[in-house]
Amino acid sequence: MRIAVIGATGNVGTAVLARLHRAAGDRATTRRPGVDASGDPTGLSITAVARTIPDTGRFPYAGVDWHALDVGTDEGRDALATALSGVDAVVHLAWAIQPNRDEEAMHRTNVTGTANALRAAAAAGVRQFVCASSVAAYSSSDKATRRDESWPTGGIQSSHYSRHKAEQERLLDGFERDHPGIAVARLRPGLIFQDQAGSEIGRYFLGPIVPKIVLGGLPLPLLPVPDSFIFQAVHAEDVADAYWRVVARRASGAFNIAAEPELTPGRVADLLGARRVIGLPVRVLRLLVGVSWALGLQRTDPGWIDLAAGSPVMDTTRARTELGWEPRHSSRDTLAEVLAGLRHGAGHSGSPKLYPRSGS
Repeated sequence: MRIAVIGATGNVGTAVLARLHRAAGDRATTRRPGVDASGDPTGLSITAVARTIPDTGRFPYAGVDWHALDVGTDEGRDALATALSGVDAVVHLAWAIQPNRDEEAMHRTNVTGTANALRAAAAAGVRQFVCASSVAAYSSSDKATRRDESWPTGGIQSSHYSRHKAEQERLLDGFERDHPGIAVARLRPGLIFQDQAGSEIGRYFLGPIVPKIVLGGLPLPLLPVPDSFIFQAVHAEDVADAYWRVVARRASGAFNIAAEPELTPGRVADLLGARRVIGLPVRVLRLLVGVSWALGLQRTDPGWIDLAAGSPVMDTTRARTELGWEPRHSSRDTLAEVLAGLRHGAGHSGSPKLYPRSGS
């Protein structure tokens, strides 16, 4: 089996490569689904695609057939079709979060890039296409009822990230209709964290002022956040395991992926050492974030506030029952790990995406 990972140097891509290496080297006596008839998974090989080739002497980037290309361009689409020749399954992870002041550039990577990857996969004759969607693809919901994969994926229109994820879902719907012989799966995870993503997350979402507070690890007397800021998190290693299970079973359809418990303002306050939580109105926080973003004090645009307030709490029953997936890390441990990674500037020096913070 040859598996191609598109967007293989970031937070999730690095974890997926590590999981695939583990699958390829696993000598367990029990037969794993999706491997060769003898039950020996050593026939698994990996093709990886990224804009910039990582340090191929470092795990998990070693032992991989690398291709450098930009999936958002016509040239990248044509080169990708060649790179996918002989591939059985594609895991498409390529996604841009920054520069969020240039939505056209992000749309080119996120939406055009997905369309190009789908065309290239069809041209190469792959048997399965597995795509990184998100809880952000879902339409707005209250937090009281958990939503399964049937909840509408219309997105939250004031968030560019959510709009792009909803557009991506429509591309996958169309591809499923046009290519019934290709198994199409989409994973919709919550927030994906690990310690070595700390520096990358800081670069994407913080700024010159915020890190001095967050990275200092100072206890907070209170945490002023809206009551509706209830969200789900999952460790990158657990997401990677879900991707492997989808590929190994040649599964199709949508799968919600998140760990327990859901993270409420009170639970987050406990992790941050805050003594009290104040339910700040969403409109007030949105105004503050909008002003600080416009002034360049931090890198989170106000659409992320709308997404945090409106995205549903997901029901993950399907992944657990159909894939046999169970997260090894709780959401609280996962958030604690990435907070430590933020404070210490953690990263992976072999990756052009995950490189550690300078001086850490």
